[in-house]
Amino acid sequence: MSDIFEQDMDDENVNLEGLEDNEVQNDDSDNFIYPENLYSAKLQYSCEGVYVTLPKNIKELKAGDRVIIPTRYGKDMADVLGKVNHPVAIKASDLITVERKANDEDLKKYEELSKKEAEAYGTFKEKVAAHGLDMKLVAVHFLLEESKALFFFSSENRVDFRELVKDLVSVFKMRIELRQIGVRDESRIIGGLGVCGRPYCCHSISDKLPPVSIKMAKEQNLSLNSMKISGQCGRLLCCLSYECKCYSEARKTLPSEGQHIYYDNTNFKITDVNPLKRVIRMLGEDGRILEIPASRFTKEGNRWKLN
Repeated sequence: MSDIFEQDMDDENVNLEGLEDNEVQNDDSDNFIYPENLYSAKLQYSCEGVYVTLPKNIKELKAGDRVIIPTRYGKDMADVLGKVNHPVAIKASDLITVERKANDEDLKKYEELSKKEAEAYGTFKEKVAAHGLDMKLVAVHFLLEESKALFFFSSENRVDFRELVKDLVSVFKMRIELRQIGVRDESRIIGGLGVCGRPYCCHSISDKLPPVSIKMAKEQNLSLNSMKISGQCGRLLCCLSYECKCYSEARKTLPSEGQHIYYDNTNFKITDVNPLKRVIRMLGEDGRILEIPASRFTKEGNRWKLN
């Protein structure tokens, strides 16, 4: 992310809505389930998080275990992050049943395939250059239990890679699947540090955050400068979504900006509300600026009062 600009307001030529996610959430609330004995796991090659449940022959798992699960691409290995201790609502179609724990043979094969993936990077780039295609390779993965290679790439345009696939099949002698991914997926897979100094939310916390909107930035009183509220991927920061509910809940117990309160024989206008510090700033008609703890405000009917 670029350095913080001095100007707080975004340039008028920048379309803030263009930074938002296009995905539309489908509630399907009748399709959600709350399974017991649920575990969180992650596919390392894509940093995709999944929820898994256990078959009858496996009693429990612990963090760090590796298991074989069915994925959208085929059977593969996933790392267990730990048991889910609080009820989580997930779609029945998203729940995955573990096939088995990974054995020594699986682990050995996984290491061999990892070395093969590193070599495949060079081959892929050579073939892309030969065909003159505009493609940026993000990740390569060979499935553990199927003769299939996955190539994840990004591009600003749609790419006709049919001839490229034929070349890759002739080299690797297996099924080849090319997947064009978006900028958020690219950041999730590669990882990195955000302006906060911590790993990207999408890479380290969860890849299942709801779509991020400008409304979330406004809810958190953030500057609408696109450079301040967008991440390395060029889209709105994931943490806007991750933290929005906390701000929304906190604001319900506080007066809103713009409200007028009579205090100390003067009319004051609330100019700033900090829901995290729970401090409220007011500007009086006499020019005084007061910063007062939110605990001193009480609501009587539809009006707020300062004690």
